[in-house]
Amino acid sequence: MTEPVEILRAYRVTLDPNPTQELTLAQHAGAARWAFNHALAVKMAAREQWKGTVAALVAAGASEEDARRQARVPTPTKPAIQKALNKVKGDDRQGVAGVCPWWHVVSTYAFQSAFLDADMAWKAWLDSLAGRRRGRRVGCPRFKKKGRSRDSFRLHHDVRRPTIRPVTTRRLLLPRIGEVRTHDSLKRLMRALDRRSGVIQSVTVSRGAHRWYASVLVREWIALPAPNRAQRAAGTVGIDLGPRSPVTLSTGERLFTHRAQARHARALAKAFRTVARTMKGSRRRGKAQRRLARLQHLEAARRSTDMHRLTKRLATGWAMVAVPDLQAAGMTHPARGTGSKAGAGRRPRRALNRVLRDISPSEVRRQLDYKTVWYGSRISIVDYGYPSNKTCSACGTAKTTLALSERVFHCTACGLSMDRDVNTARAIARFAVASDRGETENARGAPVRPIRPVRTVTRGTSMREGPPTGGSPQCSDAQASPRTITQTGEGSAHRQQG
Repeated sequence: MTEPVEILRAYRVTLDPNPTQELTLAQHAGAARWAFNHALAVKMAAREQWKGTVAALVAAGASEEDARRQARVPTPTKPAIQKALNKVKGDDRQGVAGVCPWWHVVSTYAFQSAFLDADMAWKAWLDSLAGRRRGRRVGCPRFKKKGRSRDSFRLHHDVRRPTIRPVTTRRLLLPRIGEVRTHDSLKRLMRALDRRSGVIQSVTVSRGAHRWYASVLVREWIALPAPNRAQRAAGTVGIDLGPRSPVTLSTGERLFTHRAQARHARALAKAFRTVARTMKGSRRRGKAQRRLARLQHLEAARRSTDMHRLTKRLATGWAMVAVPDLQAAGMTHPARGTGSKAGAGRRPRRALNRVLRDISPSEVRRQLDYKTVWYGSRISIVDYGYPSNKTCSACGTAKTTLALSERVFHCTACGLSMDRDVNTARAIARFAVASDRGETENARGAPVRPIRPVRTVTRGTSMREGPPTGGSPQCSDAQASPRTITQTGEGSAHRQQG
């Protein structure tokens, strides 16, 4: 055990609201959606004004580059947007008309968190345009539409009066909503608040199909454990992710998941056809869409459960977990033929993509990233360029070519003959032990510094969600400041009913 460090951990539970509370939750989600669209409209208006200023300078004889540099139109951020909204929002209790006279029905944090989300989405887009953001390119934020965007809102905790707290092991108090019954037990959350001096920061309430969920974010102190005796005895394990056997360990064990997408493919196809045959706006279409949403939600829940069970077993069973650095986005590209071969190989490619999405390589790595810290193990990322599937796990000799149809690996140098997936997993473990560099990159590809036993743990990475800072459409060159580590746990197992 080391000196306690400060982390952020989310505890996710399934809510069981009554009809009145369910209506209130939907009102908060609608208010957050309206606030996000309002803030985005204000930002887009400022950008159009900036474009007009640039066009006027170009018409006056300035170059395009000089005009963009000279045009100064600040983009409103949360404080300015909220201050301007307070003047025009109105109040239907006093008969004052405005843009949102119903604001008093919901919590003010639903508006404030939506304004912050709009700031973060806008900054992510500008950073992606300027090349300061790693990963896939981020597009311009879009307006949220009712029925298409996910119903979600965030409420912040008031330290002066505990507005968010577990009342009992089955009841969670939420501001402006009241005590909401939960399907899951809140014992883990209560232990974090009592034993680890946890402080609730916020709660994010979201809806998946017919279920409402609450993710309570807690700032707590934990002592980072060292590997136990069983983990040290087990040593290092290598993992190979593939379509034939989802997870193959270097020990020779194969772990199979439910393959949720393949399991629900027929039912989902039938549900999609039912929706397509109904008339838009009819009650039959609404009923069919609700059934489709339930099936999709059940598929996602089963996949998530499998991933958490797998990653927890890996993080608790070995001292080091070696995983390959797979390019998940490139592995699941669609098959598009050209000319006379248009559509050739599309059906087998779809089947392969379905299996790869069920495996979720990036999600396995993301969960191992923080669970290895919780349970005293380490994660080792094998470089993308390392040919683990062509390398002999015994002597290290690499083949130049290896057909996908060859399921048994034969080494011409040492005579090794074994299953191809098991050999790949052992080659990954062998490479990790030889290098023993630990984790050098996170799931976004940014460098990671080791956790220090200090009171606040920071990582100097370029995160996807930067701090909600403002700026004009001409992005500043300031980098995102280090942030406290946020670790999201699997929480309590939520049951699927109905």
